[in-house]
Amino acid sequence: MNATPDDGDARQHGHLPSNPLEDTGEAVRSFVVPETADGIRIDLFLTQVCDGYSRSQIRLAVQNDGAEIDGRVVRPSFKVRAGQNVRFRLPVVVSDDTVPENIPLDILYEDDGMVVINKPAGMVVHPARGNWTGTLTSALAFRFQSLSDVGGPTRPGIVHRLDRDTSGVIVVAKNNAVHLHLSAQWHDRKVQKTYLALTAGRLDRDRDWINAPIGRHPYQRDKQAIRENHETSKPASTFYEVISRHGRVTQVKVSPKTGRTHQIRVHLAHIGCPILCDRLYAGHSVLTRAGLARASGETLVASEEDSLDGGCDEVILDRQALHAHQLTLVNPQTQKEMTFTAPLPADMGRVINLLT
Repeated sequence: MNATPDDGDARQHGHLPSNPLEDTGEAVRSFVVPETADGIRIDLFLTQVCDGYSRSQIRLAVQNDGAEIDGRVVRPSFKVRAGQNVRFRLPVVVSDDTVPENIPLDILYEDDGMVVINKPAGMVVHPARGNWTGTLTSALAFRFQSLSDVGGPTRPGIVHRLDRDTSGVIVVAKNNAVHLHLSAQWHDRKVQKTYLALTAGRLDRDRDWINAPIGRHPYQRDKQAIRENHETSKPASTFYEVISRHGRVTQVKVSPKTGRTHQIRVHLAHIGCPILCDRLYAGHSVLTRAGLARASGETLVASEEDSLDGGCDEVILDRQALHAHQLTLVNPQTQKEMTFTAPLPADMGRVINLLT
């Protein structure tokens, strides 16, 4: 990969073709680099051959592994050479307006500067490819008159995020001053976060640190991986403490000290105990009653509080068993430390009840 060149006027490189040479499928186009484009950045080249997209939209798509040169994924600063074959996944342009939707919210705390919400599993935080409706931002836009705009028009109030299938505590800022104060706490690692998880594996140690750098997966663009000395890797640190063990299932409390994408999921999978029903890192996305019995090595008998009409094939969990249970931070307006707790959701609670 070449060093980042000057972002000078592309006209000095000559006229670039305005139409793709080939359409290889839905939202993917192919090009052959002409002599006149030799030596310019891939993001600049694609901006000129893909009508209707801004340079920033193209650059973001390339950063997200959207461009290949002769079959190899490249970064935005890569300089193309005449004759190379380029394949590019066209970016999905998100509307600048968040569409309000009347979606109920479980509010744990609210003042005139922020609101703390217990996000349900299955809710995407902000619009993204394949998830344009039913998002937390749409629900927030309907419920609140004013939210911070630090994160841009598609992420009003969003200070941090949770994965779609992770439930629990999430903090939203109502104004920019509060947003910046909260963001600084995350940046300085002053926010204390506690998650509850169920793992598909037996953690042998009662408590331990997992220290392993996390970066992009080498060939699966929706995953992260443990990667040493890679350009995308960043240090990551997670502390865990076992609550209970049930055969090959472990209930665990987890406290991430850094905030990398998929950090808890990647770290637990790294030590051989991926989160139950984690499609990406555990290889399964559904847990049945019979499957839980096999994993735990126990015969599961329903209690009066958990009467079951279904049999052993009944699905009892269909999302990753990870819950953002507790979060402690300093209220930007009162300067007082506050702790917010989201109760264990019913689906994870039911699995635990069947195990105990």
